[in-house]
Amino acid sequence: MSTNLEELKELILTYARDIHSDMVIDHAISSRNLGVVQDADGYARIAGFYSGTMETWLKGNTYIIAGAIFITDGYGTSVVSGSITTEIAEDKTNGESPKITHCNMLGVLGVLPDESKHSALLTTNTLKAAIRDYITTKREPGKGANQKY
Repeated sequence: MSTNLEELKELILTYARDIHSDMVIDHAISSRNLGVVQDADGYARIAGFYSGTMETWLKGNTYIIAGAIFITDGYGTSVVSGSITTEIAEDKTNGESPKITHCNMLGVLGVLPDESKHSALLTTNTLKAAIRDYITTKREPGKGANQKY
């Protein structure tokens, strides 16, 4: 029985490799930064146009994003987009991270069906909103959206 499952897994991965980059497959199998943070320095929650909601929490000092965590109720592309986006955002300044754009993410994600491309937009918009909240929180402690959580 396990042999059949292993063969099926390998068949699925072979098919996936024909369509997606190794990085996308790696993040699909082993998502990074997936979770919830209670004491974040920045937070945002955005509902997608079609389906799914993305939430992003940021931790850091005044200028550097030390950690970025996300959750989503979207499907696989949303998880992969969130995983890659948060990984790219970490160790960037709050000035560098907003330069992570929808188009950049589509380039990183590679070939996607049209109905999945909105995941990159949702992920980058949520990151940018969390950065705005992060900056507000740093300037005016107690004012950011993350104070609700």
